[in-house]
Amino acid sequence: MLIQKLLDCPEFIAGDSTILRELLHPDKQAIDLRYSLAHAILPVGETSQPHSLTTSEVYYILSGIGEMYIDGEVCAIASGDAVYIPPNAKQFLKNIGDEPIVFICIVDPAWRKEDETIYE
Repeated sequence: MLIQKLLDCPEFIAGDSTILRELLHPDKQAIDLRYSLAHAILPVGETSQPHSLTTSEVYYILSGIGEMYIDGEVCAIASGDAVYIPPNAKQFLKNIGDEPIVFICIVDPAWRKEDETIYE
Protein backbone atom coordinates (compact mmCIF):
# COMPACT_ATOMS: atom_id res chain seq x y z
CA MET A 1 0.00 0.00 0.00
CA LEU A 2 1.25 3.46 -0.87
CA ILE A 3 -0.08 6.53 0.91
CA GLN A 4 1.69 9.68 -0.12
CA LYS A 5 1.43 12.62 2.29
CA LEU A 6 1.49 16.05 0.63
CA LEU A 7 3.85 17.61 3.17
CA ASP A 8 6.31 14.72 2.76
CA CYS A 9 6.74 15.63 -0.93
CA PRO A 10 9.47 18.19 -1.68
CA GLU A 11 8.21 21.55 -2.89
CA PHE A 12 9.84 23.09 -5.97
CA ILE A 13 9.20 25.69 -8.66
CA ALA A 14 8.02 23.94 -11.84
CA GLY A 15 8.97 24.99 -15.38
CA ASP A 16 5.70 26.93 -15.64
CA SER A 17 6.59 28.86 -12.42
CA THR A 18 3.94 27.22 -10.22
CA ILE A 19 4.80 25.83 -6.78
CA LEU A 20 4.62 22.06 -7.20
CA ARG A 21 4.73 18.89 -5.13
CA GLU A 22 4.70 15.59 -7.04
CA LEU A 23 2.46 13.13 -5.23
CA LEU A 24 2.60 10.14 -7.58
CA HIS A 25 4.91 9.44 -10.50
CA PRO A 26 5.68 5.99 -11.95
CA ASP A 27 9.36 6.94 -12.43
CA LYS A 28 9.78 7.90 -8.77
CA GLN A 29 7.81 5.21 -6.98
CA ALA A 30 7.44 1.48 -7.52
CA ILE A 31 3.86 1.78 -8.80
CA ASP A 32 2.11 0.55 -11.92
CA LEU A 33 0.63 3.87 -12.99
CA ARG A 34 0.30 5.44 -16.43
CA TYR A 35 -0.17 9.06 -15.28
CA SER A 36 1.48 11.43 -12.81
CA LEU A 37 -0.32 13.39 -10.10
CA ALA A 38 0.88 16.67 -8.60
CA HIS A 39 -0.38 19.38 -6.24
CA ALA A 40 0.22 22.93 -7.48
CA ILE A 41 -0.14 26.48 -6.19
CA LEU A 42 -0.24 29.72 -8.18
CA PRO A 43 0.22 32.69 -5.80
CA VAL A 44 -2.02 35.78 -5.78
CA GLY A 45 -1.38 38.09 -8.73
CA GLU A 46 0.84 35.59 -10.56
CA THR A 47 0.56 34.08 -14.04
CA SER A 48 2.08 30.72 -14.88
CA GLN A 49 4.62 30.57 -17.68
CA PRO A 50 3.03 29.73 -21.05
CA HIS A 51 3.90 26.14 -21.92
CA SER A 52 2.73 23.05 -23.74
CA LEU A 53 3.02 19.32 -23.18
CA THR A 54 2.98 16.57 -25.79
CA THR A 55 0.67 14.72 -23.39
CA SER A 56 -2.83 15.51 -22.10
CA GLU A 57 -3.30 17.26 -18.78
CA VAL A 58 -6.16 17.87 -16.38
CA TYR A 59 -6.30 20.59 -13.73
CA TYR A 60 -8.76 20.18 -10.86
CA ILE A 61 -9.15 23.48 -9.02
CA LEU A 62 -9.30 23.09 -5.23
CA SER A 63 -9.43 26.80 -4.33
CA GLY A 64 -9.01 30.25 -5.80
CA ILE A 65 -10.22 31.93 -8.98
CA GLY A 66 -8.48 32.71 -12.19
CA GLU A 67 -8.41 32.68 -15.95
CA MET A 68 -7.32 29.63 -17.93
CA TYR A 69 -5.77 30.28 -21.33
CA ILE A 70 -5.61 27.39 -23.82
CA ASP A 71 -4.57 28.01 -27.44
CA GLY A 72 -5.74 31.64 -27.34
CA GLU A 73 -9.09 30.87 -25.71
CA VAL A 74 -9.73 32.17 -22.17
CA CYS A 75 -12.26 30.96 -19.59
CA ALA A 76 -12.88 31.79 -15.93
CA ILE A 77 -11.99 28.99 -13.49
CA ALA A 78 -12.91 28.51 -9.83
CA SER A 79 -12.95 25.92 -7.08
CA GLY A 80 -14.58 22.68 -8.23
CA ASP A 81 -13.71 23.11 -11.92
CA ALA A 82 -11.92 20.43 -13.94
CA VAL A 83 -10.02 21.70 -16.97
CA TYR A 84 -8.96 19.38 -19.82
CA ILE A 85 -5.83 20.52 -21.67
CA PRO A 86 -5.23 18.61 -24.92
CA PRO A 87 -1.78 17.50 -26.05
CA ASN A 88 0.38 20.24 -27.62
CA ALA A 89 -1.95 23.06 -26.49
CA LYS A 90 -0.22 26.29 -25.46
CA GLN A 91 -1.56 27.06 -22.01
CA PHE A 92 -1.18 29.17 -18.89
CA LEU A 93 -3.14 30.16 -15.79
CA LYS A 94 -3.61 33.65 -14.34
CA ASN A 95 -4.58 34.22 -10.70
CA ILE A 96 -7.11 37.09 -10.58
CA GLY A 97 -8.34 36.49 -7.02
CA ASP A 98 -7.24 37.41 -3.52
CA GLU A 99 -6.05 33.92 -2.54
CA PRO A 100 -3.67 31.41 -4.13
CA ILE A 101 -5.06 29.07 -6.76
CA VAL A 102 -4.53 25.54 -5.46
CA PHE A 103 -5.01 22.73 -7.94
CA ILE A 104 -4.27 19.12 -8.76
CA CYS A 105 -2.50 18.28 -12.05
CA ILE A 106 -2.90 14.93 -13.75
CA VAL A 107 -0.61 14.32 -16.73
CA ASP A 108 -1.23 11.28 -18.95
CA PRO A 109 1.08 9.67 -19.83
CA ALA A 110 3.21 10.72 -16.85
CA TRP A 111 5.02 14.06 -17.03
CA ARG A 112 8.56 14.06 -18.44
CA LYS A 113 10.75 17.13 -18.89
CA GLU A 114 11.37 16.30 -22.54
CA ASP A 115 7.61 16.43 -23.21
CA GLU A 116 7.32 20.07 -22.10
CA THR A 117 8.01 23.27 -24.02
CA ILE A 118 8.23 26.55 -22.07
CA TYR A 119 7.50 29.77 -24.01
CA GLU A 120 9.01 33.16 -23.16
